[in-house]
Amino acid sequence: MSEAHSQQVTETMMITREDVQARLDALAKPVGSLGRLEALAVDLALASRSLGPVVRPCRLVLFAADHGVVAQGVTPWPSAVTTAMVETILKGKASSTALAHAHGVDVRVVDVGMLQPPRSPWPGHFVARPVAHGTADLSREPAMSPEQFDTAWALGAAEASAAIDTGHRLLVAGEMGIGNTTAAACLTYALTGIDAEQATGHGAGADAAMRSVKRDIVAGAVARLNGQRDKAALAAIAGFEIVAMAGFYAAAAARGALVLLDGYVTTAAALLAEHFCPGTRSVMLAAHLSAEPGHRAALGQLELAPLLEWQMRLGEGSGALVALPLLDSAAALLNDVALLAEIGG
Repeated sequence: MSEAHSQQVTETMMITREDVQARLDALAKPVGSLGRLEALAVDLALASRSLGPVVRPCRLVLFAADHGVVAQGVTPWPSAVTTAMVETILKGKASSTALAHAHGVDVRVVDVGMLQPPRSPWPGHFVARPVAHGTADLSREPAMSPEQFDTAWALGAAEASAAIDTGHRLLVAGEMGIGNTTAAACLTYALTGIDAEQATGHGAGADAAMRSVKRDIVAGAVARLNGQRDKAALAAIAGFEIVAMAGFYAAAAARGALVLLDGYVTTAAALLAEHFCPGTRSVMLAAHLSAEPGHRAALGQLELAPLLEWQMRLGEGSGALVALPLLDSAAALLNDVALLAEIGG
């Protein structure tokens, strides 16, 4: 390691909130005149461990998997919709890909465990390395084995490393998996201490009766853990794409890459990453507060404040993509504005 590089590492490791605030106050503008953008700039600099944070290039990795619990009527949609939506994403015709294109974000799609893989994968955008063909029904048996948990985690970690190795500075995880808000609710209930009622929402359009079934399944699945929170216990209530995202976040944090969280399912993955790799949350920013009721508790557990509260609940990384221009603005403020002293102020 060169002396210059050593000094840079030392500087980024020792950055404080006071350092960032002093930088903002020294810019050629009235102190505090950019309001909440300045607060975001502080959070961005701290998460990036740099007074000159860089948020481009950005990559969205969308992890897809199916969930056996769909058989219990927790959603109005069949698992086949997971494959149909992945095919739409691969064609660039989904909400997430439209937003990614609008904001210049690179997209990869990873099959972590779909019952039926897409018919027409596009080279360079789709990685077919499934852990298994969907999780087991978590209402009746463990969703996955500890060995499958490790495989999914490693898959996500490899995607983060690949993104960082190709120069991406901001990483976003998205998900596609019919039924995955049930697994997210289980993990949030287990890892935050809220109850099943608070953790369970309507997901992708569940009516009141479906939500009641879903809530009871969440309560029963977490009760069967008997307070255990080790790998085997949490594997029993997770989803393949959720575990892959947890591995993605943990690997990103280990290498100091910045992470922008999307909604409820991705935040459940962040809880899982923080549980097994404490400190992972330090590189995270939260894009938005989902319409799912458990999302606030999940963000609170991670001590993250959402940038937007727009009642979004689509997933696929869409909320993070909508919030991305705010990060661009905060980075520009810290990197491109002259100091007051430089203009003779």
